[in-house]
Amino acid sequence: MIQRPQARLPISGGRWGGRDWLVAPLLMIAVLAVYHPAWRGRLIWDDDRHVTSPELRSGHGLWQIWFELGATQQYYPLTHSVFWIEQTLWGDEPLGYHLLNIALHGLAAVLVWRILRCLDVPGAFWAAAIFALHPLQVESVAWISELKNTLSTVFCLAALLAYLSFDRTRRISWYVLALGLFGLALLSKTVTAVLPPALLVILWWQRGRLAWRRDVLPLVPWLLLGAAAGGLTAWVERKLIRAEGAEFDFSFLERLLIAGRAVWFYLGKLFWPADLIFTYPRWLIHQAGFWQYLFPLSALTVLLTLWLLRRRARAPLAAALCYVGALFPALGFFNVYPFRYSFVADHFQYLASLAIIVPVVGGVTWFFRQGGRLWRLTGRMLGFSLLTLLAVLSWQQSRMYADLETLYRTTIARNPDCWLAYYNLGVVLSKAKQMPAAVECYKQTLRLVPRYAEAHNNLGMALGQQGDLTEALEQLRQAVEIRPDFAEAHSNLASLLLPAGHVLEAREHYQRALELRPDSADAHNGLGNVLLRLGQTSAAVDEYQRAVQLDRNYAEAQYNLATALLTLGRNSAAVAQFQRALRLSPALAEAHNNLGTALLNLRRNAEAIEQYRQATTLRPDYAEAHFNCGSALAGIGKVHEAIEQYERALRCADATGPASLAGAIRARLKEYRAGQP
Repeated sequence: MIQRPQARLPISGGRWGGRDWLVAPLLMIAVLAVYHPAWRGRLIWDDDRHVTSPELRSGHGLWQIWFELGATQQYYPLTHSVFWIEQTLWGDEPLGYHLLNIALHGLAAVLVWRILRCLDVPGAFWAAAIFALHPLQVESVAWISELKNTLSTVFCLAALLAYLSFDRTRRISWYVLALGLFGLALLSKTVTAVLPPALLVILWWQRGRLAWRRDVLPLVPWLLLGAAAGGLTAWVERKLIRAEGAEFDFSFLERLLIAGRAVWFYLGKLFWPADLIFTYPRWLIHQAGFWQYLFPLSALTVLLTLWLLRRRARAPLAAALCYVGALFPALGFFNVYPFRYSFVADHFQYLASLAIIVPVVGGVTWFFRQGGRLWRLTGRMLGFSLLTLLAVLSWQQSRMYADLETLYRTTIARNPDCWLAYYNLGVVLSKAKQMPAAVECYKQTLRLVPRYAEAHNNLGMALGQQGDLTEALEQLRQAVEIRPDFAEAHSNLASLLLPAGHVLEAREHYQRALELRPDSADAHNGLGNVLLRLGQTSAAVDEYQRAVQLDRNYAEAQYNLATALLTLGRNSAAVAQFQRALRLSPALAEAHNNLGTALLNLRRNAEAIEQYRQATTLRPDYAEAHFNCGSALAGIGKVHEAIEQYERALRCADATGPASLAGAIRARLKEYRAGQP
């Protein structure tokens, strides 16, 4: 018999008691303290793509975040709007981003406590505290990009709490508020589309049955909204983020094997959070491995058993359904880009973990309440001991997110075959100019994935900077052979072919790079260098100008353009261009020297001398600048000072060369000394 529509959940409404006012600040303070090591953590992995890229840091950029698919890495417009606001408030300084993430996690824990109080679930505080302090949550809280997890979870839990108030009172205002909060959750991260099914499971758990008008009908709009948002995200993941291709080519049976293993993996990490890693090993999935079928079969057996026992106890089945349902978007049935590296990640079960934590804690709390005072005291002592242990583990785990190098070295220590960590560590070391260590990381990457074009490309550039030009060219040739459409590799190969004397081949690769990426400022600049070497100075100017148009802050292209203009005798234009280059790179001694030459050609000797002096201040051994300064001084009659500059130039030329410059300086010195009294 279906219950009448006016029936309500047997919930208390979660009235605040005497000590309740202490719980929220206690949870917030605990979270802030435990995550203190992450406060000063630097940007990691794809944080730079989330902390609002420069082209979106405007009012129009905010419009793009909401209405232009592909403007951001994923279509989570509310999350990226919060990043936009944060960037406006504190720029690229990570502290503010970390504190907001940590505060949102603390607020989520407070909402968990309030929801459980409303539902009269035993151990509400303990469940909320375990969720707050569990080391499994560190990845979501300490990683800035996972604002989408913490923000969406806050809105999701707030929507759940508001819906419970609606179910108790049937006031339309509560329903509208709950639906609005659910919409905000979806706009933050669409994994929260699991909320309406979870609400139906909660209602079934409380009542034992569902009524169409009372329970299901109000949630139909939620289900449709969630399905639409989830469908859009799945499309974006495949078509815009490119989560497709051979690495995602699995049959339905193989996806079932992935899902079954993932469920047990996540449960294992939840109950025994040891060796938590940023990137776990990617499993080899093959239908012939009979033991792999044990994972989905055992999971289905457990679900079937809980279904058969539902009349005796609904809570275990409700927990299992909520857990698997919350994990479902990340179980392998949909393509998710991180599956390229691993089928599992800690942040995938941030929200889902509540479905296990809450019933387990509730059951344990109920068990200890059955005994006497000493038994209950024992339970509290065990609870505080567990919270202390979890807090220590989270403190230690959050230190892993201090910076990129720490993150990747820790990952390699725990997962020695993680090619992604080796590759990314190589990138970090390359930027730090630690080339031998970077080369070793790229070699380790290629040991694990021999046909990884990006690793060949980066290894080639690192070897080039070490002076091993032959091996560098070989690595870059392999990169373009593996990926003929790899524009950056074509451009990098050309940049090393040019100093090796292969000018025409360098031109071919620059042209190929520009066919693939016409907006590559580096390729236009490099092609300009080739054309300059071939004596096609006017054509080189065109390429440099294109590079500057594409990137106004490209100091090297600005300098190259100025030098080409100087070669053509366009001194006034060259002066203006050198000045632009020096605004971007004031310490470029060559630019000061060449600017001096352009000014000298315009008979602005005093200004030319000043530029030559700045060049020699930046580089005291700059023989050519000393020589040019001497010539400029001689031109205005300051012969003694000119001789002094020539003598300095000669000392520098004798020490560093070239010999031809030293010979010219000696001839000039002889000429001026002969004319002295």
